[in-house]
Amino acid sequence: MKVSKRKFSKLYDQNVEKIYRFVFVKTGTKETAEDLTSQAFLKCWQKFSSGLEVDNPLAYIFKTARHEVADYYRRQAKIKIITASQAPDIASSENSPEQKQVQASDFEAVQASLAELKQDYQNVLVMRYTNGLPIKKISQIMEKSQGAVKVMIHRALKQLKEKL
Repeated sequence: MKVSKRKFSKLYDQNVEKIYRFVFVKTGTKETAEDLTSQAFLKCWQKFSSGLEVDNPLAYIFKTARHEVADYYRRQAKIKIITASQAPDIASSENSPEQKQVQASDFEAVQASLAELKQDYQNVLVMRYTNGLPIKKISQIMEKSQGAVKVMIHRALKQLKEKL
């Protein structure tokens, strides 16, 4: 499928928050997540405008974002964990201060445990539960069978529960 300027604009509008959340959970800082998200979309637009045809543009954007995060960590040579003070950046603003504190505390515990999992396990959990992507899309993004993705999710959840 060829992606026109109009299609890409629509694709961007519909998915920029998903890509941002994915990158934010992986990097832990708002500014870095914004930069890497922008870079991922820019690289995708450059590829699409040069004539690249892809069957699933969203999967291609997720792959590009995943590569941007990997490149970022190669450059930084360290892993960051999201702190409780950063959690409100992705939490709902409709909650009371008490609910926000509980969420921040829970988020910190989950994030710390998530950071101890293998990268693939982290990726499938973020895509599935943070972004709500279906198994089929995750399998396309990760270039694995749907069965393999289901097994990865099951194993990742099991390990995450053990760590929590």
